[in-house]
Amino acid sequence: MAIDKHINFFELEKACQEEGCPLCRIVTDRTWRYLDNMLFEHISDRPFRAAHRSAGGFCREHSKNLSSFRDGLAVAILGRDILEDRIESFKKNKAWKPKALCPVCAEQQRIENEYLSFLAETRGQSPEELELQKKFTASEGLCAPHYEALLRLSKKIPLWLKQFQEQKFEKLLERVNRFIDLSAYGKQDQFAALSESDQVVWKELARTLRGTIQ
Repeated sequence: MAIDKHINFFELEKACQEEGCPLCRIVTDRTWRYLDNMLFEHISDRPFRAAHRSAGGFCREHSKNLSSFRDGLAVAILGRDILEDRIESFKKNKAWKPKALCPVCAEQQRIENEYLSFLAETRGQSPEELELQKKFTASEGLCAPHYEALLRLSKKIPLWLKQFQEQKFEKLLERVNRFIDLSAYGKQDQFAALSESDQVVWKELARTLRGTIQ
């Protein structure tokens, strides 16, 4: 089935112009936007409050910027729920254990599946698909964790995407091997002849293996 030009298409197209995994960038932007909007606009949403409390609040990653959010009252209300539960556990000399997943992590997983499913549908040769393929193959492509997630999600990866990703990983391995080899003592001149990107290929390797979600 041919894909349409809707928000998934345009966000992927935009993210492909930036450094790193396009999906990591989309997930990062949408996740923090979701958290900001939820705190600012939906603090009275009872299902969200319940999910937040059951999870023991946001995970450490998604809690790190709470002190700088624009709505201190929302942070205080949500935090009070968690502190009450923690105090109750402390008084019983018990370690508190969350019963649910951080709601922002859950939203992050939903976003990832949404965009990975969208990519998995790009199997044809419609003008929209060809346009997206052109933009995507000019980017760094999916990081290893997101490509692994795509393999788990879809039994059949579009051929163009499979070939692009496998070639990308193999080419990266070649560049990393060359970087390591030319970093040896006595090969300074050869190392200096490497391109600027190949001299810091370890940074790209780190992004590829871990992803760039912040």
